[in-house]
Amino acid sequence: MALSSSIHPILIEDANLENWKVIGSGGFGQVYKARHHKWCCDVAVKLLHYDDGRSSSLLREVEMMRQGSSPYVIQVLGVFKGRPPSSGPSAQLGLVMEFMERGTLASLQDSLCGAPPWPLAFRLAHQIGLGVNFLHSLTPALLHLDLKPSNVLLDWYLNTKLTDFGLARFSYSVTRASKKDSEEEGGTISYMPPEAFDLSYSPTRASDIYSYGILLWSIVTGKQPYANALSSIVRLRIPQGDRPSLEEIRSQAAGRAGITGLMELMVRCWEAKPDKRPSSFECTTMTEELYKMHKHAINDAVHQVLKKLDQKEEESLAEHVERFHITQTSGVNIKNVPTGRPPIQEMAGSWTSNSRVKDVPSPQRANEVAPSQNSKCIFKASAPSSVSAPGFQP
Repeated sequence: MALSSSIHPILIEDANLENWKVIGSGGFGQVYKARHHKWCCDVAVKLLHYDDGRSSSLLREVEMMRQGSSPYVIQVLGVFKGRPPSSGPSAQLGLVMEFMERGTLASLQDSLCGAPPWPLAFRLAHQIGLGVNFLHSLTPALLHLDLKPSNVLLDWYLNTKLTDFGLARFSYSVTRASKKDSEEEGGTISYMPPEAFDLSYSPTRASDIYSYGILLWSIVTGKQPYANALSSIVRLRIPQGDRPSLEEIRSQAAGRAGITGLMELMVRCWEAKPDKRPSSFECTTMTEELYKMHKHAINDAVHQVLKKLDQKEEESLAEHVERFHITQTSGVNIKNVPTGRPPIQEMAGSWTSNSRVKDVPSPQRANEVAPSQNSKCIFKASAPSSVSAPGFQP
C-alpha cells in the first residue's frame, strides 16, 4: 500500500484497528496482528514499552524509512497512537507495518526441522542480499545491525522482507534505546562481527556484511550458529577467528551447482578484517548468478514447502479441536455431579498430550513481527537439512 510523500506519516488511531492479537514481544515492546477495517487488510503493530516524550525522533525515523521503497524491506504504513485492548489509561506509541503471512525464516526453519530445498535456499539468500543492498544504497545508508533468521519475514509465497532495520544506526532511536542490553546481546551475539566486541566499536556497512555471511550459513544448514556453545565462549572465540563449520556443506557440494560459490561468499563475508569483506552490491551480484542456476525449479520447491506448511497447519487445528473436545467432555460430568453415588468418568485412552515434537525455542524469537509457525517438524530438505550440528571452525 503506497503512502503519500507528505512530511508527516499517516497517524493510525486505535479506532481504525480491531481483532488485536499478540504475535510477539521483546525488550522493545509487543507486536500485534490487527485488522484495519478501513483498509480491509491485516497489519502488524509494534508498540513500544517506553515513550519518553521523544516521539518526534520516531517520526523522523519513519520518514527516513519511507524515502525509498523496496520489495525486500518491510513497509512502514504509519504511526500508531492510542490505547490497544487490555492496556493502561495512557496512550501508547508504535509503528504500523505490513503483515507477513508466513512468519519468519526462523519459524520456517523450525517447521522444516532444517533447511528448505536448494532452489528456495538460493532465492532466500538473493532476496535478503537485495534488501541489505537497498538499505546500504540509501543516503545516508541505513545499517540493519541485527540480521538473523527472526528478522527475515516471509510473505504467502515465501518471498523475504527484512524487518527491524536501520533503527540501531540512529543514536536517537526510541525503539532501540528501550531494549535491554542482555536481550539485544543474547539474541544476536552469534551474528555479531568480531570488531563488535571491541569497546571502541563503530558499526559500518561491513558489520552487516559479516552478519549476512553467518545468515547464509544458517539458510543452507537450517541451524543456528554455535547453538550449543555458551555466549561467553562465543564472545571470546569469534574475535580469535572461529566461524561455523563448513565441513558438512563441503560434503554436499559435489554435483550440486552453486553450493561452492555460495560457500566462498560466506567465507568472504565473515572475514576478520572489515575492509576485506565484499560490498552489498558484490554480494547481490553473486547471489543473483547463483540463483539463476536454480530459478527453473523454484516454483516446485515453493509449492512443496507450502503444501507441507498447510498440511501441518491443518493437523495442528485438528489436534486443537480434539483437545478442546476432550476437555469439554471430561468437564461435563464434573460440573453436574448429583448427590449420592459419584458419577463414572469416561477416559479417552487413545489420546496423548505427547504427540507433538517440542523444539527448544530460540532466544531471538521474542521480536518477531509475524506469526510464528508451530514447532512440529513437517519436512526435511534432502540436501540442505542433512548438515549435522554446527561447531566451530578456525
